[in-house]
Amino acid sequence: MKFPLTVVLFAHKEFIDMEPRERVRACYLHCCLRYVSNEKMTNQSLRERFKLDETRAKTSAVSQIIAAAVEQNMIKLDEPENVSKRYAKYVPFWA
Repeated sequence: MKFPLTVVLFAHKEFIDMEPRERVRACYLHCCLRYVSNEKMTNQSLRERFKLDETRAKTSAVSQIIAAAVEQNMIKLDEPENVSKRYAKYVPFWA
């Protein structure tokens, strides 16, 4: 029995050119990639993925993307009892 196979490719986009939903999706996919590599996603790792420096505005933008992904149940805190957002680590919702 053969099933049709659908492949969706996403071209590279700079952070500034991404829609908010694309940024959240990129956050989720980054989190999945880190998880299957035996690592956890952090604010810093996502900032590096988006190639953003550590300026205050860009740091808060990454934090807002992570918060949106958590709110949409795409990712979750690895250790919910860890209160500090600065050192928080995230995993995909299915982990």
